[in-house]
Amino acid sequence: MANDGTVEITSLAFRTEAMLLSLSGSELTDQGDYVVVRTPENPGFWWGNYLLFRTGFGPGDAAARMETFHVEFPGAKHVALGVDTTDGVVGAEHEFGALGLELERNTVMTAVRSQVRAPARPNTDATYRLLAGDTDFAQLHSLTMAVNALQSPDQEDFSWKKIEAERALAEAGHAAWFGAFDGGLLKASLGLVFDAAGLARFQNVQTHPDDRGRGLASTLVYRASTYGLAELGAHTLVMVADPEYLAIRVYRALGFSDTEIQLQLTKPAP
Repeated sequence: MANDGTVEITSLAFRTEAMLLSLSGSELTDQGDYVVVRTPENPGFWWGNYLLFRTGFGPGDAAARMETFHVEFPGAKHVALGVDTTDGVVGAEHEFGALGLELERNTVMTAVRSQVRAPARPNTDATYRLLAGDTDFAQLHSLTMAVNALQSPDQEDFSWKKIEAERALAEAGHAAWFGAFDGGLLKASLGLVFDAAGLARFQNVQTHPDDRGRGLASTLVYRASTYGLAELGAHTLVMVADPEYLAIRVYRALGFSDTEIQLQLTKPAP
């Protein structure tokens, strides 16, 4: 733990996620070898209720760390473990399968003012603006449900709780949520959460399935990037992307570069 009482986190991805969660009311507790991240108001939020270990996995660590998770979260149906490293080296990966753990490697991307580029084919049909008011955030919920197929009876409630927390962040001046509207309907959205140190983290870049391929997301990311750098005082933009998904090419074309690798391990609820 730092001298000022804050929790020290090396990974840009986990650090900016911890920033967002702390601002939303989540609890971070430094236990030395690991950090406990807790969101009591939304226990079904895996990456709001997890353990972040400071080192990779040695032989036998996977089983031991799963047991530690169950001690810290005795009522949880899921398991979620992070590793606070930047190089993508996880350690004893061969042990994960037998324990039901799934490993995900995400690409952490960054951009500064001099790197950000406009999209080659911007969408000029939509209206781009900040979300504000009940109607906008209700549309954000509808868009989120359209993008994420219903996987459990709790998903809609989880989505509402998450959006309510995001709206509260925006109204408190810690974040901004942006939308691309066409005919008054929200077609694409994203969030940008920022801190006093000049970091701004993108959240939930999403486009309605019926509107993909129109350049909405790339135009929205560019506009949000310029807004964050010019209006919010950010000096570094942080984006976390799936390296196998086509969106990562869009972010690279806008000037974002690969910087780190984020490691996440999950065991879904049965």
